[in-house]
Amino acid sequence: MNATHLSSFSNRTAIVTGSGRNIGRAMALSLAAQGASVVVNGHQDRAAVEAVVDEIKATGGRAMAFMADVTQDREVAEMVKATLAEFGSVDIAVSNVGIRRKQAFLDISPQDWDTVMQTNLTPAFYIARHVIPHMQDRRWGRIVLISGFDGFWGQVTERAHNITAKAGLHGLAMALAREFGADGITVNTIAPGAIDTVRDWSQYTHQLRAQLEKEIPLGRYGKPDEVAAACDLLCSERGGFISGQVLHVNGGHYMY
Repeated sequence: MNATHLSSFSNRTAIVTGSGRNIGRAMALSLAAQGASVVVNGHQDRAAVEAVVDEIKATGGRAMAFMADVTQDREVAEMVKATLAEFGSVDIAVSNVGIRRKQAFLDISPQDWDTVMQTNLTPAFYIARHVIPHMQDRRWGRIVLISGFDGFWGQVTERAHNITAKAGLHGLAMALAREFGADGITVNTIAPGAIDTVRDWSQYTHQLRAQLEKEIPLGRYGKPDEVAAACDLLCSERGGFISGQVLHVNGGHYMY
C-alpha cells in the first residue's frame, strides 16, 4: 500500500454508525487507515466501540467514540454536533445499522413493523438530514447506506418488513443523489450478501451456511473487509462519478 493510498482520506472526517463490530468496524478501520478522522458509533456496547477507537489510535489514526441511539433524531444531531466540534467537518457518513427479524407476514404486528422501519430505514434519514448542510458548505460529501441483498432479491421469505426497509434505503439514496448532486455530494448503497459476521443465527434457520456456500460462485462467505473496500471506493475521489447506485458485494451469489 503506497503513501498516496494511505493518505487518500486525509483532511476528511467520517461518521460510521454501528461500527463497534462486524462490517461497521471494518469500514471504520479502513477509512482511518487511509487518513480519515473517524467517529465510531454504537448504542449499547461501549466497550466494543472504545476498542475500535483504541485500535485506530494505536496505529496513529484519529478517532472518537460517540454512543448514540441513531433511531432518535436528537441523538443523531448531537453526534454530528460533537463531530464538528472535535474534527471541524463531516465529509463522509455511513449508515450501518439494522435488525433482521424472521417473521411470517401475518405475524408481524404494527409495533414489529414500526420497530424494523425505525431501526433499519429511519436512521439513514436522520443522519442524512444532519450532515448534508455541512457537506453543502464544503461542496463535497459522501453518503453510503448499507442495505442488504434481501432488499433486491424478493425470494427471501418471512421478512416483509426487512425487505421493505432495505429496498427503501436504496430509494432514499437515489432521491438524495438526485437532489444534492449539484452540491458535490454523492449518495450510494452497498448491499452485502452472505458475509461472515457475528450475528443471531436463530434468525437464519432458513439459510444453512453449507448450502449457501455451494450457491455462491466463489464458494465462500465474504469478509467484512471486502465490504469496507467497496465503501472506500464510493467515498474516494476516484469514486466521485458514482452516485445513486447500489454496489452488490455478494461473491456472485445474485447477479443484477
